[in-house]
Amino acid sequence: MANLSYQSTRGGEKGLTASMAILKGLAEDGGLYMPTEIPKLEVSLEQLAGMSYQETAYEVMRLFLTDYTEEELKYCINSAYDSKFDTKEIAPLREADGVSYLELFHGSTIAFKDMALSILPYLMTTAGKKNQVENEIVILTATSGDTGKAAMAGFADVPGTRIIVFYPKGGVSRVQELQMVTQKGDNTAVVAIHGNFDDAQTGVKKIFGDLEFGKRLGAKGFQLSSANSINIGRLVPQVAYYVYAYGKMIQNKKINCGDEINVAVPTGNFGNILAAYFAKQMGLPIKTLICASNDNKVLYDFFRTGVYDKKREFILTSSPSMDILISSNLERLIYLGADCDAQENKKRMEQLGETGYYTITEKMQQKMADFWGGYATEEENREEIKRLFDQTGYLIDTHTGVASGVYQKYVKETNDLTPTVIASTASPYKFSHSVMAAVLGNVDEKDEFASIDQMNKLSGVKIPRAVEEIRNAEIRHRRECDRDEMEAVVAEILGL
Repeated sequence: MANLSYQSTRGGEKGLTASMAILKGLAEDGGLYMPTEIPKLEVSLEQLAGMSYQETAYEVMRLFLTDYTEEELKYCINSAYDSKFDTKEIAPLREADGVSYLELFHGSTIAFKDMALSILPYLMTTAGKKNQVENEIVILTATSGDTGKAAMAGFADVPGTRIIVFYPKGGVSRVQELQMVTQKGDNTAVVAIHGNFDDAQTGVKKIFGDLEFGKRLGAKGFQLSSANSINIGRLVPQVAYYVYAYGKMIQNKKINCGDEINVAVPTGNFGNILAAYFAKQMGLPIKTLICASNDNKVLYDFFRTGVYDKKREFILTSSPSMDILISSNLERLIYLGADCDAQENKKRMEQLGETGYYTITEKMQQKMADFWGGYATEEENREEIKRLFDQTGYLIDTHTGVASGVYQKYVKETNDLTPTVIASTASPYKFSHSVMAAVLGNVDEKDEFASIDQMNKLSGVKIPRAVEEIRNAEIRHRRECDRDEMEAVVAEILGL
């Protein structure tokens, strides 16, 4: 197969191999790496129906990661998708209320980030060997709650790597925070910043863009990379689970081969729904991509108006992984919408940095007609979690609640009854206090673990190992900093 090369969405770099794009994470000009084309699936839809998750992942990923050998890629896939997942299917489909919920939370940190972050360390260390990298790779990541833990779990004690995670103090759930601050591994570090996720993400991007700091790192034998969904090595594995879900829908006789489906995704940084868009471009019959936002509805407004405007109040919600006003991965869609014109994209990204907003043309908007933007308020989210549980006994978390609630609005507004997959992005145990408050009304318990035990009694669903492990775990990471101190903290951790 012809080698696919990667280039920056802002035009500064071209002709990179997939392995080099994964190693670098973020382009030197601040852009994101994109393949020169989105390849078409080479297996038939009929074949998908009988394939395992690992087989599906290989058929998707080999088309994007063309400089990995078959042996290398299969090693990465089989090492990632193994017994650390608590179901044989890796990403099972659960039917409830006439919808297929794609459960993406059966990995070691009970959130969808495991799906890509289980494989990224293998892709990255393989890429290091392929490119004769001598430096220690420092993974630098901002998290709105889930990426941090999943990345640390993936990279903990992986030789030749270190990982530093920044998260917003007070902006994640108690379980999310405990999962991070109790993380073992001599190469892991966690820092709470005094600010929100956008501050953390902006700070990380700033460090990547500081060429002088990069030279200091290089002189000490370090090089930076990212585990956020800005890394193409995060995005490509996510495409696989939508392709897998389609095969399962055929196998479960929910659709016939070739039928269209809709996909609803709770959306913050835009990577998860962009992966579904990539699947559609590869030839998967997806009709509408339902982009579900919470009260931070910057993406809803964007799809309705063609204006991206981050100048608004930042709202802390019960779905913290979506509390984002700068959706980094949207840049890849803007680039595609501009017919891969890097200058058109760069102009808008610079305007966003300078003024806090940008506008897309009518033609670009038309190219994004596959997307339908909706949002659910905190109250609507609670009502949807309770409705689904009361009617079906199926319990979902606060992010899946947003997607499910927005899907109900979509059906009401469009009367479109196309079979639908809703991305279920986290175990309800990860947000037990908010979920129990939704189901039972007010929950007085301040103790998160009391809510967890209560949820176990109510739902009959076993408490995941990831939750039991942190109940009495030792706090290992206590660093905090202001948002303008992030680079200094990285320097301190690395002993520069």
